[in-house]
Amino acid sequence: MEEKTPIISFRNADIINGEATVIYDFNMDVYPGDFVYIVGKVGTGKTSIIRTIIAENPLHKGQGQACGFKLNGIRDKEIPYLRRKMGVVFQDFQLLMDRSVEENLLFVLRATGWNDEEKMGKRISSVLQAVGMELKAHKMPHQLSGGEQQRIAIARSLLNDPQVIIADEPTGNLDNETADGIMKLLTGINKEKGTAIVMVTHNRQIFEKYPGRVMVCKDETCNEQEADEVIDLELTI
Repeated sequence: MEEKTPIISFRNADIINGEATVIYDFNMDVYPGDFVYIVGKVGTGKTSIIRTIIAENPLHKGQGQACGFKLNGIRDKEIPYLRRKMGVVFQDFQLLMDRSVEENLLFVLRATGWNDEEKMGKRISSVLQAVGMELKAHKMPHQLSGGEQQRIAIARSLLNDPQVIIADEPTGNLDNETADGIMKLLTGINKEKGTAIVMVTHNRQIFEKYPGRVMVCKDETCNEQEADEVIDLELTI
C-alpha cells in the first residue's frame, strides 16, 4: 500500500505565543481526509498551533511543514502561497462588512491571482451552492445571521480548493442548533471532498458527536488523546 504524505507535520516543535513558549516538543501529522480536533482549556496553546500552521507565528525550534512549505524560516513572500493551499475559518467570521457576499469572495479570488471574470463567477456560484447559500450572493454581511455568515466564511475557505481547512473555534459564537449545522457542513466537506480539517474547539459535545482524531493541549504539551483518556475542559478559577 502506498504510504500517504502528511499535509501538515510537526516534529519536536516548540510552539510560541509572542515571546513565551506555550507548547514544548509538539508532534503531529495530518493526512488527506483527516478530521483533527485540537482541544484544551483556555490558554493551553490551541490557537498558537493554528497560527504556527498558517505562518502567523514563527517556528524557531523543531521541524514543521504545511502544504509543502517548510515553516522553519519561511520567507514573507512565500506565506501568501502557503495560505492559498489552505482555507482558514475564524470564530468571528472576518467578512468585509462594506461589501456584499459576492464581493467578499471576489476580493479573495483577485487577491489570490484569479483574473478571468467568467471563471470567478462560476467558482463563487459553486462554493455558495456547496454551503447552501447560493441565494445570498447579493446580501450584505449585516443582513445575514451568525450561522449564515459562518457559512459564507466556509465558502470563502473553499475558493481555492484547499488541501486542508484550518478552523479556529468556528462554532464559538453560534447557538447549539446553528453550530450543529456548521459541523454537518464541515464533516460533509471532509467526507465528500476528502478535504482535511484541523479544528480548534472547547466544545466537548462537538467532538463527541462528530468523531475525529483529538489532540489534547495541557501542561505545555499537546498529544493525541489516549484510549479512555478523560479530557478536562473546565475553567480553573
